[in-house]
Amino acid sequence: MNFLAHAFLSFGHEKILVGNFIADFVKGKQLEKFEKQIQIGIQLHRAIDFFTDSHPLVKAAQAYLRPKFGHYSSVITDVFFDYFLVKNWNQYSGEPVEKFIQNVYNTLDRYALVFPARFAGMYHWMKKDNWLLHYGEIDGIRRALTGMARRAQFESKMEQAHLALVENEDEFELIFFAFFKELESFASEKLTELENQT
Repeated sequence: MNFLAHAFLSFGHEKILVGNFIADFVKGKQLEKFEKQIQIGIQLHRAIDFFTDSHPLVKAAQAYLRPKFGHYSSVITDVFFDYFLVKNWNQYSGEPVEKFIQNVYNTLDRYALVFPARFAGMYHWMKKDNWLLHYGEIDGIRRALTGMARRAQFESKMEQAHLALVENEDEFELIFFAFFKELESFASEKLTELENQT
């Protein structure tokens, strides 16, 4: 999943949120440097990603994209799902999405001293350009995926992926609704499990 979904699936826990955001930038024994709740956020992030990547509905969405985008299809579906989360936010939260996102930035700002260097560099631009909110716009999706395409090791064509969303929005949205309901239940149960292990 992408950043907004990970924020939502932190269920209002500040340190879980921090771990959820920095997880991809923490490798191996680096995990042990962080306090326990941040470690749990990192572990939750990884469990969410594994659940997502192995889910049949997500694989169905990726199968449509794979002929053109290859293994980058998984990155693209993650971004698409944030688009649908913003678009349908009122079905998942009574708090306005703009307020939720500002609270995410405020929380992350308080923990900036624990950020891995690579995440800190990226977070500067995430906050400055308000990526989390702009994931809810087709042009925001285009910009995000174009940026990823520039950083990709191989030709990815991700700068064109927003067109697949425009062409097949209804189908992708149905997949999102069915999948995200299961993901929310999984993440809540996994967080409880991880906290009970401490």
